Amino acid sequence: MATNDTHHSPESEKNQGITRLVLLRHGQSIWNRDKVFTGWSDVTLSPKGKQEAEHAGELMREAGFSFDCCFSSTLQRASETARIALAAMKLNELSIQYCWRLNERHYGALEGMGRLAAVRKFGVWPVLRTQIRYDGEPPLLAMEDERFPGSQPSYAGIDKLELPRGESLKLTAQRLQPYWQQVIKPELAQGKNVLIASHKNVLRALMGQLDHLTGRQVMKLKLATGRPLVYELDQTLAPVRHYYVDHMP
Repeated sequence: MATNDTHHSPESEKNQGITRLVLLRHGQSIWNRDKVFTGWSDVTLSPKGKQEAEHAGELMREAGFSFDCCFSSTLQRASETARIALAAMKLNELSIQYCWRLNERHYGALEGMGRLAAVRKFGVWPVLRTQIRYDGEPPLLAMEDERFPGSQPSYAGIDKLELPRGESLKLTAQRLQPYWQQVIKPELAQGKNVLIASHKNVLRALMGQLDHLTGRQVMKLKLATGRPLVYELDQTLAPVRHYYVDHMP
């Protein structure tokens, strides 16, 4: 990652042909707090998560950031994070585009379970491979299961065969691709600064693509809740550098 000791404001960088893509993992959810496999389960932010979202917006405002576009998953912990952060930036009027392809990785039959309960039910390896292997899939849901998105009214207009019954991180990255290529990248290509409020695994998948990482490297990526990660992109959308807003170079 290229860095230097000279500070450039967001506006001056934009004038030099630098486009900013900011990846914001949602604030802590109630199931993050309780250490439960969450995935597509639509749980709320915890009080700490709301504070993290507001703090993220304050950090970006203090650093002089602004956005032309904002994208979020359809899950409320991400969409609420986006709304709180934009409000803290005084960007309440910026519309947010929501898409299920930005939803978190689907944890299949593990969703709603704590780690110990999951191990007791499915065994150590089926749970462990889900957490350590890029292509490790969780135990899959039956299509009749209420946790399957195809059984939920929110996803009624989507082909059930496109909706996951459980995903590896590799499959999550593949599911994200059409929206990234057809919707988000064209906005960046126009020089627009973009905020994506989403989830750990979706954002790790994006980082892997931007930085040309292997699956093994992607699995090692860490991404804190409510901490904006900035990618500066050149005119070809290749990363120049990346950093957290609270550690601007």
